[in-house]
Amino acid sequence: MTLEQLAEHDGSKPGVPLLLSIQGTIYNITSGKQFYGPDGVYPFAGKEVARAFALLSTEVSSSTCSAASVRAPSHRSAVITAAAAASAAVPADYRMREPKDVRVLVVGPTGYIGKFVVKELIKRGFNVVAFSREAAGIKGKLGKADIQKEFPGADVRFGDVQDPASIKAVAFKEQVDVVISCLASRTGGKKDSWAIDYQATKNVLDAARAGGAKHFVLLSAICVQKPLLEFQKAKLKLESDLLAASDDITHSIVRPTAFFKSVGGQIQIVKDGGPFVMFGDGKLAACKPISERDLASFIGDCVVQSDKINKVLPIGGPGRAYTAIEQADMLFKITGKKTFYFKVPVALMDGIIDLLDFLTKYFPNLEDAAEFGRIGKYYAVESMLVYDPARKAYMESLTPSYGNDTLENFFKDGVTKGMAGQELGDQGFGL
Repeated sequence: MTLEQLAEHDGSKPGVPLLLSIQGTIYNITSGKQFYGPDGVYPFAGKEVARAFALLSTEVSSSTCSAASVRAPSHRSAVITAAAAASAAVPADYRMREPKDVRVLVVGPTGYIGKFVVKELIKRGFNVVAFSREAAGIKGKLGKADIQKEFPGADVRFGDVQDPASIKAVAFKEQVDVVISCLASRTGGKKDSWAIDYQATKNVLDAARAGGAKHFVLLSAICVQKPLLEFQKAKLKLESDLLAASDDITHSIVRPTAFFKSVGGQIQIVKDGGPFVMFGDGKLAACKPISERDLASFIGDCVVQSDKINKVLPIGGPGRAYTAIEQADMLFKITGKKTFYFKVPVALMDGIIDLLDFLTKYFPNLEDAAEFGRIGKYYAVESMLVYDPARKAYMESLTPSYGNDTLENFFKDGVTKGMAGQELGDQGFGL
């Protein structure tokens, strides 16, 4: 069989069996079309793939060899099933296994997004390890029993992400295939940002590399595009370290836009007849926020989908981007309340930040207060959309959409059902 003849068996023609060749031996992989067909994780049907399998590569460009090495099966070269081919050729590739046979470690499982990620992975059938502090949640209000109750179906383990020995002994006591980091600073303060967003996450990355994990999914933030804040700089440095480690562990760096929680803080105020507070004219910045459920689903996709390997992935929710004043108008319409804006001059915030910076020289404990002021201003004037450095502008058209949960429906649920489960972090700011 020539390469041209083999190419006829690529899955594009109904009724024609799917074949691939490994070192010249042809295998019938029709029963594994979902893996090897045109839309599969390994779109290798109709090709010689010895080199690609040897490299554990998903790239079609890696699956080439000379026509002379392709030979038809004979009585000494039996046609085998796709499952057997996968087992024999790529035993190290976790994507070819059943989800129950793939161990996924989640660090930061009790955070706002982390808890939804753990539940999404459990729903998909993965072998999930949730590595948590013993006292977790906002202000450490969750104990060990609470955390275990939160995640039925997961292997909940307790340790300290700031202690490399704890990570190695507890989180990685068995082979881990995929690591998902949902770690984030609880406050956004300078020291906490570098301790958690960078160093603790780096501790986990180091352990993953040493333990032979294959893939690392990092929950970052879209705002690292313009790093003016300490937590952004810490996240960006970790991204850099992860990119540098790509020779021995692949990655998916997820940069979500604003979360629903970060635009939901004024629902109750407006519902009670109060004003919607905004900065400037309410048109300084825009975002297309994504729900925790949709984001968790996207992160779950990063575990299994080959098109997300070694990619930086900005992601927003479905629909268009909204400015603050457009969010306000939507909320007033839903609540039936009279339009009532309270517009705060940005210059006022600048004055407060300058004052806190001055006082920090004499009272160092005010350092984080000044940083919180800068965080507030950043979200007031910078859009949570993909930034185009060539145009020096945020571009809604370049910001991918994902999921089904819309901002309008979130506002409606917040008005009718309340905001339970949408609590912010210790300092009340969202990414």
